[in-house]
Amino acid sequence: MAIRDVLLTLTSYPEPTPVSVIDRAVSLGSTFGAHIAAISCEAHVQVPGSFLGGAGNLGTIVASEAHRSRKNAQDLLAAFEAAAQRSGVLHEIVLERCLTSEVPDLLVEYARLHDLTIVPVPESYDQWYAEAIIFGSGRPTLVVPEAPSSKAVDLNRVLVAWDSSRAAARAVSDAIPILEKAREVRILTVTNEKAISSRRSSPELAKNLSRHGIDVIVEEVDSAGRVIGDVLAAQIESRRADLLVMGAFGHSRFREFILGGATRSILTKPPIPVLFSH
Repeated sequence: MAIRDVLLTLTSYPEPTPVSVIDRAVSLGSTFGAHIAAISCEAHVQVPGSFLGGAGNLGTIVASEAHRSRKNAQDLLAAFEAAAQRSGVLHEIVLERCLTSEVPDLLVEYARLHDLTIVPVPESYDQWYAEAIIFGSGRPTLVVPEAPSSKAVDLNRVLVAWDSSRAAARAVSDAIPILEKAREVRILTVTNEKAISSRRSSPELAKNLSRHGIDVIVEEVDSAGRVIGDVLAAQIESRRADLLVMGAFGHSRFREFILGGATRSILTKPPIPVLFSH
């Protein structure tokens, strides 16, 4: 399936998404000729009424934070509108209003209705929004680091983390429109890290992708006692990869995600944009 409808999530609170992320997302959407919808929420902190009644200035502080969130959201959507118009991409903006605790569920609801969701991941606080969308949307999620040093979202060199699992197969399938545009695609299997169900799976996957017109390089690398996140990070650097494709492992329990080791390692501090599927 072609990528024709992209959702970009823009965080307004506690800190706004950097505007540089917007430019990268718009550039990616332009590459696919896709429509991009940018969503941001005016977030309100929920405070029990008893606290509001007993504290002299707490209500004022809550109102001030809501105003800051609203201004951040409006500024981000205005920046997106300008960037989209400059690039000539079809687009729309969505401004929602909800409690801070409701934001993840709201974004998941929107993500289920789009081909791909781009989620910026900050360094300064947790990745709850990204986790919620990855595991709750049923659609592929492109996690983009917010670090100022992050480069544009290129599709030249793509690294596929392959372990013959269901999640990895889902990620490869979701990534086919991206792999078709890449100049170089590497299928990487990390050995001696966990049991791989089939030694034939990488060559067979290469055959499958070749029928989509995608030429791939099949590689194996020994974990040598390292955790898989470190192995992937080293391969990303040595191969100068622009994008990592991988399956996401984990489940939600009482709104806390229990993540697999590789998922946790990469999502906590993604070195490059990562396409996750679950």
